[in-house]
Amino acid sequence: MPRRQIAVKVATHQALKNASYENKLISWLMQDGWQLFSPILDHGHKTDILISDGPNFYRIQVKTVAASSEKHVVDNQWNNSNIDLVVFFARNSNWGYVAPAFTEKRRALNSQGHFRFQRNKNDFLKAFHKLD
Repeated sequence: MPRRQIAVKVATHQALKNASYENKLISWLMQDGWQLFSPILDHGHKTDILISDGPNFYRIQVKTVAASSEKHVVDNQWNNSNIDLVVFFARNSNWGYVAPAFTEKRRALNSQGHFRFQRNKNDFLKAFHKLD
């Protein structure tokens, strides 16, 4: 059986984990009928995923956070970009939040207009469809 024989560098392991969250989200959105586009390079544009229903396009930023509670405060890392929404995954738990991109410097995950989901497709899509 295949078995990884070498250690993975910490930074590489974190990049792999972050990409896995993006891929999980891509899968969920594809199963919901969205067209998905993944930028070859998003440096400076802050777009991890681009989705479309045909005539409309939406930019998504995916963030993982080490949140121990839903009151965890996140920093706005997409200011002055055209991001439409942000999906937060709690790295050390099985939940996340989907939220419209906000302009404040910091905001709690459980702020009004943010929707919590358990880390599964059905729960995420329920939260996602609550966005205005």
